[in-house]
Order: sequence, then structure tokens, then C-alpha cells
Amino acid sequence: MSIAAQTDSKLPYYEIPEHSETYTAGTVVGRAIDGLGFRFYWATEGLSATDLDFKLNTEMRSPLELMTHIHGLSAILRDAALKVPHVNETLKRPLTYNELRAQTLNNLKTASDILKEANDLKPFDMIFKSPKGERSVPFWNAINGPIEDSVWHCGQIVTIRRMSGNPINPNINHFSGTVRE
Repeated sequence: MSIAAQTDSKLPYYEIPEHSETYTAGTVVGRAIDGLGFRFYWATEGLSATDLDFKLNTEMRSPLELMTHIHGLSAILRDAALKVPHVNETLKRPLTYNELRAQTLNNLKTASDILKEANDLKPFDMIFKSPKGERSVPFWNAINGPIEDSVWHCGQIVTIRRMSGNPINPNINHFSGTVRE
């Protein structure tokens, strides 16, 4: 039985939004984030408590730990899009499965929507703020960093959930970003 208590229809990325009619730096990176959102949505949809804690060995991350990591990466993308410094958040309490999922999907949607409007990504450098000061990293690193790292981890979640006996919905079409009914 799934522990999802939230209606998934209210979350973004059940399907990938319509593509833009034009190719710009912003629409291309926005589409990449939409693809990530779609993959995250379906990689994490309907996970059980058993799935969330499943590990093949003690050295690997569980799906819940991977979701937490992807959540942090999505916050970096959101903050870059909002042009605000990213502060690594120390949570007062661990987020629940539903909270992690919703916040991650909404962070990705926010970043995608903002970036799709941009012709130039230079103003969206990632700024990391810590007690030691601020460090700016070019948006180029967001592509091979948070975006691609998150895609990698979505694949890990899919593999782990298959091994725990709960494979993803077979009606997902990653090529078109749709779900066959």
C-alpha cells in the first residue's frame, strides 16, 4: 500500500508541459528541468514505507535519502532561478515523504517557469551562502550539477523500488512525457 496521502493531481509533472515554440537557452534548460520533474514524479509516485527504507547494502542510500538529496538540489535550482543566494537549510524536523515530494516538484516547476522566460542564463549563476561568505558558480554548473545529478538519482530510485517489488507505472512514456491510459 502506498503512503501517499496527497492527491497527486495537484502536483506538477504528472506529464511534461507543452514545449515552447522557440528554442532559447531558457526554454531548453526549462525543458530539461521539466524532464527531471517528470522522472522524479514517477520515480517517487506510490512508494511504500518499505520502498522508502529499502537498501541493498548499508553503504547505499535509501530512496528516502535520495529524495532528500534531490530536494536539496531542487532548492539550489529554485534559488538560482529566483536570483537569491542558496543557504543550505538545516531542517528542524525531517520532511515526510509527501512534503519532500511536493516541495521538490514545486521547486523544479518554479525554476523551470522562470528560466523558460530567459534568453540568457548568465544572470542565474548559483550563489552559495555560508557563514564563510558567498560563492558564485556559473549556471553552466547547474546543468551538469543539480540537474543531471538529480536525473541520476531518479534512476537509482527506480532501480531500488523495482528491487523492493514496486516497479514504476508501466504506462509512462519518457520519450513523449505522457502517461498511456
